[in-house]
Amino acid sequence: MKSLSRVEILSIGFMMFSIFFGAGNLIFPPALGQAAGSNLLPGITGFLVTGVGLPLLGVIAIALKGGEYTAFIERRVSPRFALLLLGVLYLTIGPLFAIPRTGAVSFEIGIRPFLGWDHVFFGQLLYTAVFFGLTYYLALNPGKIVARVGKLLTPILLLFLAVLFIRSFAAPLGPIMEPQGIYRTLPFVQGFKDGYLTMDLLASIAVGAIVVNAIRMDGVTEPRTVGRICMIGGVIAVALMSIVYLSLGYLGATSAKALGLSANGGVILSAAAGMFFGPMGQVLLAVIIGFACLTTSCGMASAFASYFHEAFHHQIAYQRLLLAGTLFSFAASNVGLTELIHISVPFLVTIYPVVIVLVLLSLADSIFGGRRAVYRCSLAFTLAFSIFGGLSAAGVQLDAVDTLFNRYIPLYEANLGWMVPALLGAATGGAFSMIFAHEGHHSTAEKI
Repeated sequence: MKSLSRVEILSIGFMMFSIFFGAGNLIFPPALGQAAGSNLLPGITGFLVTGVGLPLLGVIAIALKGGEYTAFIERRVSPRFALLLLGVLYLTIGPLFAIPRTGAVSFEIGIRPFLGWDHVFFGQLLYTAVFFGLTYYLALNPGKIVARVGKLLTPILLLFLAVLFIRSFAAPLGPIMEPQGIYRTLPFVQGFKDGYLTMDLLASIAVGAIVVNAIRMDGVTEPRTVGRICMIGGVIAVALMSIVYLSLGYLGATSAKALGLSANGGVILSAAAGMFFGPMGQVLLAVIIGFACLTTSCGMASAFASYFHEAFHHQIAYQRLLLAGTLFSFAASNVGLTELIHISVPFLVTIYPVVIVLVLLSLADSIFGGRRAVYRCSLAFTLAFSIFGGLSAAGVQLDAVDTLFNRYIPLYEANLGWMVPALLGAATGGAFSMIFAHEGHHSTAEKI
């Protein structure tokens, strides 16, 4: 029975980290740190739950199912639900939002500071053309992602990050200031919600499948061994992510006095690099951003093309899907970073709770016997409330509904009103299926 060496497993962990760690991971923690101020610890803890803890659970869930998560969802919920949910998920972490954001962020923070206003438009077109050309090339052969990304790009990225963080800890930009906005009263809850923006839980389903396939291509086929390697690699990845998040959060928390309140984390990073290292700091940041975003873009493009290649029963070639995804991402990335983030928030507020509940239920599957009713009721209740949350995030005012839910649904005002309904749905589904089982209608309960 073949396994992988420690170096190869470490490379798997580096690959997972590099695919997870991209645009959102760089720009959101500094902004959180600056807004949270002296409440950095509870704020970043909430962020780590959704930005690190849940993605690890997602990878474990995929590993335990042998990478066959689509078939698992089809059995536990329904084939139509699996097709719809995973289709939306791969589009979200693919050409609709996540991939274009990598190009937009790496240009806005790493390249735009070097360009005059009259050169921005054509500069962005040229940069994103090269960026997505490299994305297409690297993702053409997903079997080589481990070698190209895990063994080459990630150590370079970590070296650059280490230089920046050591400098920020050795000589902070300034003292930690008072918290701002909702971070004054609900730092953990706001940090939890801000973790949605990384899209890492959504990405974990894709990353888990990529890693399982990569391990199998290295000759490891025994399910338990594959699962163990995935879990170890996941722990390595989230440990690195936690260190980076905490460092970025601290950098943001110490920046308010020196830089003032910034519009986003990208501005904080750019200004901090300039203050620490002068003009070379801007170059250093450009390299960091470029590597982080390119590795994420490569992994997500491969995942997008692979999923729809399978979903269309191999009728559309992987290469064609990859080309279409990268071309669409190239066009979307030129819309602008601010617009991309603004448009993505309602979608993430809607879909994130559904994926959280699905992952948690799949991990607890053996506890309630994998009953369909538990999955269906819990996910239905979750989706109903997450849709209201998404509408609210999109600026759609439903005053009567908001007043009612704010009064009776815990945490609804913080866009976390789906939590209690999800538990109630699971309990309702479990009780319903047990009633049928008690009456001897096992087949009927299984169909519910």
